[in-house]
Amino acid sequence: MNQHRKARPQSALTRRAVRVGLFAAGAAGLATAVPAQAATGMPHHTAVASDQTFSRADFRHHTQTRDSFTVRQLGTVDAASVRNQANAVGVGCSVDDHCRSVALSFQIVTMAGEHTHLTAVNRGDAVNEHCDGCQTLAGAYQFVVSTPRPFTLDQATQRRLADIHRRLDALTRSNLPATDLKTRADALAAEVNAVLRDAVANAPKGDERPTVTLHRHLDGWPAH
Repeated sequence: MNQHRKARPQSALTRRAVRVGLFAAGAAGLATAVPAQAATGMPHHTAVASDQTFSRADFRHHTQTRDSFTVRQLGTVDAASVRNQANAVGVGCSVDDHCRSVALSFQIVTMAGEHTHLTAVNRGDAVNEHCDGCQTLAGAYQFVVSTPRPFTLDQATQRRLADIHRRLDALTRSNLPATDLKTRADALAAEVNAVLRDAVANAPKGDERPTVTLHRHLDGWPAH
């Protein structure tokens, strides 16, 4: 096969929606929220967070696997722009001499504030170029924790997340087929989601309820 590349969706930054809180749009994981009222003219605290994991396997390096697990606590913000991306590439291998490329990125972002303006992009892209029989998997998982009042993850929560991180590392290094990797990665993401929901259950309340939003985007070859 000469080249396989998924048709790219419409640019995440061109699709916007307006509401108070969080809005998740499409598999590419765009989320936007804007204040319900006009800006007051007061200085805004804007936070930016970006994470990316990249793997490339080719005839020189037949197997390459990478993962990341980041926790970013942004504090109280008026606006935030967060991006999480996983890219996996397989190049120049064959059925008899196949390659394996895996990239998994878990990003956890916490923020506090009411009527926060949020732009969140989450995407995974897997590409095979002249790579018959290759396994290429990219998975991006983004967790956005939004609370109306200041909130931080306690040590017990961070220990639970660290345990999931260790298991993600072991999964990424494993020789499981891509289909099984997807299932196991989804299971770890479900654990993260549960841990974060437990953490915000007792978060300080405000006009808005604390929320945990998961954006998931998986891409891979073979496509089954």
